[in-house]
Amino acid sequence: MAHIPRKRFGQHFLSHDGIIHHLVRAIDPRPQDRLVEIGPGLGALTEPLLAHARHLTVIELDRDLAARWRAHPEAARLTVVEGDALDFDFSALGQDLRLVGNLPYNISTPLLFHLATFSPQLRDAHFMLQKEVVDRMVAEPATRDYGRLSVMLQYLFHMEGLMDVPPEAFTPPPKVMSRVVRLIPKREAERHALDESRFAFLVAQAFSQRRKMLRSTLKGQVPEAVFAKLGIDSGRRAETLTLEEFVGLSNESPGPEPS
Repeated sequence: MAHIPRKRFGQHFLSHDGIIHHLVRAIDPRPQDRLVEIGPGLGALTEPLLAHARHLTVIELDRDLAARWRAHPEAARLTVVEGDALDFDFSALGQDLRLVGNLPYNISTPLLFHLATFSPQLRDAHFMLQKEVVDRMVAEPATRDYGRLSVMLQYLFHMEGLMDVPPEAFTPPPKVMSRVVRLIPKREAERHALDESRFAFLVAQAFSQRRKMLRSTLKGQVPEAVFAKLGIDSGRRAETLTLEEFVGLSNESPGPEPS
């Protein structure tokens, strides 16, 4: 029976052979890789990945599609996790994971924040996302797209946009352009926050009221003396700070414990 895409799951199935080929070539799967696909759907990526890998873990929320994969002729080489990737503990799969997926656009931002918590377990990730989301991920300071997502992902990953994908490459076609992005976790030596939980808290606080000045959003967290020491005007807004400036504020103001 043909599967009818379900709007509540944000299902848009990749169906363009040329783009699939280029994406698989960019991923460059090898037999020994620990590959994890989020949302295998109808298998546009899953089948060619299985052709290269000895084993593949797939995470599928749609129970009908999960059942299809459990009944797949190569089911012995598949681990099917039926559930929501937003709730999944990726650390349970071990280290050196390679994540791939055409991520549901309606949950892409919270899913990226969730996946970022497992960066120590990852080798890399290749995701198809709404182009606007990728623009936010790689945005520079003092631009419209720069925000909390930009800062947190840029702290944890090297990122590269690989290709744009038009709506007609999907069934059904979405109303937006898509883009493939590669994420490679930064080494510990490249991450300079002394307390990464504190850093993440300050970034979230700074962007919690985007139009307000830092002296307001970080009141009680960063003393004026720290702003002065770092040469940062507390009258600036969060969207103007560089990643390095956020790290500096975090390191120079241990402050109260985040509640």
